[in-house]
Amino acid sequence: MLFFRTHLLRFLLPLALVALGLGLCALLVPAESAAVKQQIDGFPDSDVQAQHARPMILAVLCFLPALASLAYSFGGTLDRYIARQFAGIFGICLGALFTVWLLIDLTDKIGDFRESKHVLYTIGLFYGTRLPAVLLLLLPYSLLLSLLYSLGKLSTTREITAMIQSGRGVLRITLPVIIAGLLLSMLSLGLNYHWAPIAEGEVDFILADATGKQANEASNVLYRNAKTRRLWMVGAFPQNYQMGRELLDVEVTTTRPDETLESRLLAKRALWDRKTRTWSFEDALVGHYPPGQPAEFQTQTGPLRIKSWSETPWQLIKPGLAAAYLGIPDLNGWLNSNFKNAETTDASPYLTQWHYRWALPFTCLVTVLLATPLSIHFARRGAGGGIFIAVFLSALMLLTSNISLALGESGTLRPALAAWLPNIIFTLLGLYLFHRRISGRPIYRSLLRFLPGTD
Repeated sequence: MLFFRTHLLRFLLPLALVALGLGLCALLVPAESAAVKQQIDGFPDSDVQAQHARPMILAVLCFLPALASLAYSFGGTLDRYIARQFAGIFGICLGALFTVWLLIDLTDKIGDFRESKHVLYTIGLFYGTRLPAVLLLLLPYSLLLSLLYSLGKLSTTREITAMIQSGRGVLRITLPVIIAGLLLSMLSLGLNYHWAPIAEGEVDFILADATGKQANEASNVLYRNAKTRRLWMVGAFPQNYQMGRELLDVEVTTTRPDETLESRLLAKRALWDRKTRTWSFEDALVGHYPPGQPAEFQTQTGPLRIKSWSETPWQLIKPGLAAAYLGIPDLNGWLNSNFKNAETTDASPYLTQWHYRWALPFTCLVTVLLATPLSIHFARRGAGGGIFIAVFLSALMLLTSNISLALGESGTLRPALAAWLPNIIFTLLGLYLFHRRISGRPIYRSLLRFLPGTD
């Protein structure tokens, strides 16, 4: 009876989190499926398989806490003890960093919120939409601080030494935090698939709607259709343009096969009818340029309707979409449509961001590899040197990642190399530090040898 009661209590938390995951799935997955359907209707040339994967990935994220609690339940006594020490500090660090970030951001945007008719609703919607991006930003820093504190405290109280004397190695002792790093990487990977990148792009529309201002999804977009020899220049794509909103300040230039100018159309507004596949241009001015003759200009008194043009609004906007605000499904669609159109678009930022979507989540695991061996110490001098090196290496990894990403977007580095190079470098460094800690060799003094002026 005692055995049954003990094991029932151990698995009570996973069962409760499974029930919570089912509730979240019932609430979020149908809404996400509807959003996917709307996306595919608005952008028929989307990557359908990648879009349909969104509800499934969201469902996996809902059950991730249950998976973490299940791993905790199957762990041994020492594993659960280390996991509790780490999880408590991690929650405090994440909450503290989020509070600091929220206060700074709220102070910066409080003037915009005051212009809204429903201030509290706007604030809740704004930060609720932005939450995935904020979590993705704060997870590595929270992980770093919690590892430094929890493992450093266990080292200071000689509990790590006692665990080693009981027959466990450093790798086995730190296995719970390595698993935590893997789970956080899975969480980051799911958020970075779609929701975190688009969150930063959506907040501008929330503020614009709340304050009654006009926000555009893209401005001054250039699109060239090589087959029809038409060059489109669109001044602005309003929000929900794919649902019937008019494009603003449109200019369409058509050339002949010998690249001489054939015609040019200028219009203040342009509307595309999905049912009839017809373009309507308002306040249009059309110029014709016959070879060897003066140009002829014609002003339209009513809407100019053209049914023979094959371009659609979602084709036109894709070259103007910011790569940093696109998830993996949207990046797939962009690359499929514009990768070969090198005359008017540069694919390097989009390819770099595509690889970065997969590389960024593993920053959590790299942080574990860097911080764990530096957090554990056995000398009486304390953990000050290891903490300094861990923070320095994490800051250096962030700087290297930003520089590498910029080089990839500019075309200096190959996109895949630019996205993965920081992870590769610091993973190798983390494995080296782990090896020295497992083998009992000093880390602090060996790293000091690389600094100038030291022996």
